[in-house]
Amino acid sequence: MTQVALILGASGRFGRSAAEAFARAGWQVRRFQRGTQDLAEAASGAQVIVSGWNPAYPDWAAQVPELHRQVIAVAEASGATVIVPGNVYVFGPQTPSPWCENSSHAAQNPLGRIRIEMEKAYRASSAQVIVLRAGDYLDTEASGNWFDTMITAKLHKGKFSYPGRADIAHAWAYLPDVARAAVGLAEIRANLPRHLDVPVPGYTLSGQEMLSAINRHLRHPARLRQMSWLPLQLARPFWPLGRCLLEMRYLWNTPHSLSGGLLQQLLPDFRDTPLRQALPRCLPGGLLSDQGSTAVCKDLVV
Repeated sequence: MTQVALILGASGRFGRSAAEAFARAGWQVRRFQRGTQDLAEAASGAQVIVSGWNPAYPDWAAQVPELHRQVIAVAEASGATVIVPGNVYVFGPQTPSPWCENSSHAAQNPLGRIRIEMEKAYRASSAQVIVLRAGDYLDTEASGNWFDTMITAKLHKGKFSYPGRADIAHAWAYLPDVARAAVGLAEIRANLPRHLDVPVPGYTLSGQEMLSAINRHLRHPARLRQMSWLPLQLARPFWPLGRCLLEMRYLWNTPHSLSGGLLQQLLPDFRDTPLRQALPRCLPGGLLSDQGSTAVCKDLVV
């Protein structure tokens, strides 16, 4: 019998990748349409709900608790397993790294507290929940994340704009890999506990290491440029998004990585896509060297 995955936020970065991964694994994929569909009806017969809804930062306080309350209620009623794309916002700068499933959720900033309370609500529910936690995403298409909107946005001008200390570790995750992990865990859900927090280690790279890795694929190497936060500080009083971005600045100045022990234990055959294969798929094709372009083509064929 074909299993069914209901994808919430299928047009967003995680939902899109999850839909592709579940379909590739032979699942029937339903893409929920907010505003036109009833969530309970859409979830009928679904074994898994991928909770990929992610409002804009300034809307988190107003929308996140209610959106996830709806997901919890439907999952409890239907018996579906919920997969939640987690992030590292729950950890404060004082939380010792590597961050793992047992690390304290010590963030004190507003966005971090919203995520902490959201995850508490899932833990307090009777639904089976898998929080799949990852660092900053490397996506195969521009999706409004840090990597494509800021860090690599000016590669065509030879600039690699880094928003923090370029000499410290930072956690990254190739989005198709995170989606594959979601499918792998969904397929063994019957053997998993009711609530599970699973970090995806991905790649741990300093800004300098990321630049070196990118330059191996570029026709013309880029140079490190420190991003200025001054425009965001000046715009903060009248630009809510700028205020939120400043709030998360500490993650670019806090060395961190994610532990892969639990994921390896649960999915012993799971392997990350090698960085040399993943990066070219996340960069503008027109900037790639012949070797980088060839790597992308081979990856797509495979």
